[in-house]
Amino acid sequence: MSKLLQQLREDWSVSATVAGFLAVLISYSGPLIIFFQAAQQAQVSTEMMISWIWGISIGAAVAGTYLSIKFKIPVITAWSAPGTALLVTLFPDVSLNEAVAAYITTAVVIFLIGISGYFDKLLKWIPQDVAAGMMAGILFQFGLGLFIATDTMPLLVFCMLVVFLLAKRFSPRYAMVWVLISGIGLSLIMGTMNPVDVQFSLAIPQFIMPEWTLSSTLNLALPLIIVSLTGQFLPGMAIMKLSGYDMPAKPIIGVTSIASLAVACVGGITIVLASITAALCMGKDAHELKDKRYIAGIANGLFYILGGLFAGSIVMLFSLLPKELVAALAGLALLGAIGTNIAVAMRDDAHRDAALITFLATASGLHFLGLSSVFWGICLGLVAHVILSKKS
Repeated sequence: MSKLLQQLREDWSVSATVAGFLAVLISYSGPLIIFFQAAQQAQVSTEMMISWIWGISIGAAVAGTYLSIKFKIPVITAWSAPGTALLVTLFPDVSLNEAVAAYITTAVVIFLIGISGYFDKLLKWIPQDVAAGMMAGILFQFGLGLFIATDTMPLLVFCMLVVFLLAKRFSPRYAMVWVLISGIGLSLIMGTMNPVDVQFSLAIPQFIMPEWTLSSTLNLALPLIIVSLTGQFLPGMAIMKLSGYDMPAKPIIGVTSIASLAVACVGGITIVLASITAALCMGKDAHELKDKRYIAGIANGLFYILGGLFAGSIVMLFSLLPKELVAALAGLALLGAIGTNIAVAMRDDAHRDAALITFLATASGLHFLGLSSVFWGICLGLVAHVILSKKS
């Protein structure tokens, strides 16, 4: 233990810690909104909502921190955002007890798929240019969000952009630190912080007895399995590979599934591998040295633990920040990842059309047969790759 702590002290950096914090900030200020919508549909109490947030935060924290320390890779975990969107459409027809049973079923099935090794085999079938096109498509909306935010807060966003450019020129390693500080400072000066009464109190998880029904299994568990694998683990593993980390999916899926089981009965939906926020922690902005970026994964987990312990209070604290500031932070932090993935996707003339189809389909946001644009982007890209690569 002392040897581990010594290594963590030596590898710790401000930039990696900020990257981990930004990943949590974006998760709480973005996908968490879907959770509030689901809670409203289910008409749950404030105490139950806090329990949900406790579950997803602690589950993601434990899984991500353990994996990051064990493999010295920035493994960023989160809750299934597409899965949470499913809840909005199913509540109140599905009860909380049925939802918890569906979470447990999902965790068990995904665990079995992960330990079987079939998911790793699936990843090997996906060409790198198609995977890069998919990631570029996922991140593209965040790049656009940076400039869309200028519609309502142009001064704040443009000032943050200027700070980013100057920091990239003179202090590239701490560029996002300066952007974060300037964004918060400008928001305070301009009086654009949202009026929120923040009171710190410890969250208390609430136990929910699972109730298995065929309806919830088919309408929630089965779609949750599909969207978690195709919309979270697939792009998450792809960006890990593109970032130079040759990590098998088997231990990641195994650990996250166990974490999902542990928090299911307090309302925590499936814990999965993050994709969008993972890009923040795997690039050079987190650390110049690839083997020291795992600190971002640990920091991400520690901030999630704080978020879980003070679930109600932390969410209100994050809601102080104007949404334009968060959009600008996300867009600027992901610029490098967007550029890298576009470059990888477009570098091979022979496969450029397939990569471009993947990028456009993923970025379009299409939903067909209940499956996300990420799934269809990969499918269409693979079909294009096979057809265009076939020798006559």
